[in-house]
Amino acid sequence: MNFTHDIVIVGAGLAGLRAAVECVGHADVAVVSKVFPTRSHSGAAQGGITAALGNEEEDHWEWHLFDTIKGSDYLGDQDAIEVMVRDAPRVIYELEHMGVPFSRTPEGKIAQRNFGGHTRDFGKKSVKRACYAADRTGRVVLDTLYDQCLRHHVKFYSENYLLSLIFDGKRCSGVVTYDLATGELHLLQAKAILLATGGCGKIYKTTSNGFASTGDGINLAHQAGIPLEDMEFVQFHPTGLYPLGILVSEAARGEGGWLRNRLGHRFMEHYAPTVKDLAARDVVSRAILTEVREGRGIGGKDYVHLDLTHLGEEKIEKRLWEIASFARIYLGIDPVYDPIPVQPTCHYIMGGIPTDVDGRVLRDEKGSVASGLYAAGECACISVHGANRLGCNSLLDLLVFGRRSGLAIKRDLTQYEHRPISAEPMNWMDSRISDLLIHQGKDKAGFLRKQMQSVMMEYGSVFRNDEGLKKGIEEIRTLKDRYKDIGVINKKRSFNYELMEAIELGHQLELSEVILLSALHRRESRGAHYREDFPVRTDRYFLKHTLVFETPKGPEVRYKPVKITKFQPEARVY
Repeated sequence: MNFTHDIVIVGAGLAGLRAAVECVGHADVAVVSKVFPTRSHSGAAQGGITAALGNEEEDHWEWHLFDTIKGSDYLGDQDAIEVMVRDAPRVIYELEHMGVPFSRTPEGKIAQRNFGGHTRDFGKKSVKRACYAADRTGRVVLDTLYDQCLRHHVKFYSENYLLSLIFDGKRCSGVVTYDLATGELHLLQAKAILLATGGCGKIYKTTSNGFASTGDGINLAHQAGIPLEDMEFVQFHPTGLYPLGILVSEAARGEGGWLRNRLGHRFMEHYAPTVKDLAARDVVSRAILTEVREGRGIGGKDYVHLDLTHLGEEKIEKRLWEIASFARIYLGIDPVYDPIPVQPTCHYIMGGIPTDVDGRVLRDEKGSVASGLYAAGECACISVHGANRLGCNSLLDLLVFGRRSGLAIKRDLTQYEHRPISAEPMNWMDSRISDLLIHQGKDKAGFLRKQMQSVMMEYGSVFRNDEGLKKGIEEIRTLKDRYKDIGVINKKRSFNYELMEAIELGHQLELSEVILLSALHRRESRGAHYREDFPVRTDRYFLKHTLVFETPKGPEVRYKPVKITKFQPEARVY
């Protein structure tokens, strides 16, 4: 079936919904989502949104700027970061006026708490900067924005999977989707397409990401000739529930939780003497795994303890209720009385589709714009997170640049007009799906996916080296060859999750190769990318962004400079 809209937004998380709210009323807006919108992964965000409001103690946007740049290990583009942090207070008050129920101080102001890497006076002491709604911030913001979209009659295509992007010459003019309920393919024509499809954390075995985070939008852009930027920077959150990987928000440490090894020692005092448990996530993740490697994991296993017992039942129940419920439901542990077993879990992709500060997708290292195509959120790389994202900057990124993308699309829309597009892309995809359903392949998606996840955990996670990365690339390429002979047991068209998972796996395998290849070429350690064979950051050679292009001869790695405006690179000291 064919449908026509002015704007099609793919992804119903915070970036996509914020863009939709900005555009509705000015254009015919449709949102495509592979899940029901309020099941989008943004709803899993627990900790908060950073903004230098100064409600609890003195704070300034310049301090927030410094912390974000330093946290990025100086790989973030400082002009884009400044745009984000200066806009942060407006974002918070806008959400408040929309109806987001933020937690409050006794005086009635929006409450703020400590989070890792956020400091006052340019790194001298931790500062309370995270605005929050208990430990359900993402959930309440997602619900509020969805309500705003319904109020303004945004058209939703729920449980529709993105299968391909359609280009009319160099301009992106539509998408093909699979309707899960009917099994039909839809061709959605639009003047502008915004990708807000999230990250690809499910390529790793241990992850806090939901099952829908498979990187479809990122890889479809890559297949269309768009380079991928800084994909080697994969953030592992230090505290995932052992052994499930479910996130235990940094809010737990922001409220005063401590990490302890098997000896009961607060080991972060050794790795980050100033900010201790509130060091940046890459620092804490490496510290935990170092403790495990050196035999100080709990019971000789690969986890440590997150101790909240000294906080008291009232504080845990009021501010960390969801975290406590996860521990009780999934592990049978009550954090009021017992410490929580935690280990690093894949959490966030710093890299993605390169864009400018208004969400326009960039085709190359020179900044050429891909007409009609925009990206925002975790699938995009602006780059405001650089080599390592600070906690609570993700929701800020989604909201600031989701809005800015919407504003840019409204301005640009007058340049575009609807032109008839061929049904050939939809027919080609329909033929591909038919071939998948008919083919009696030897391998199954679930089996290959498990092998891919094991390879990525082994060679592409917190600690990396030349030998392992080369071996990982070789094994991923072997899996890509085997993927060509994949089979699908369920032959029905409607509600065929197995079929969609098989298609998702193709995207995941390609992204796995890009991540490992980017990591192999970056012969230094920076932020979340840690090379054991090159343990030092090398600004002379690698103060630059990685770009991976898909070419007929295979992946090609190029680079572009980092934009530095106010803060020159210096050593990270915690």
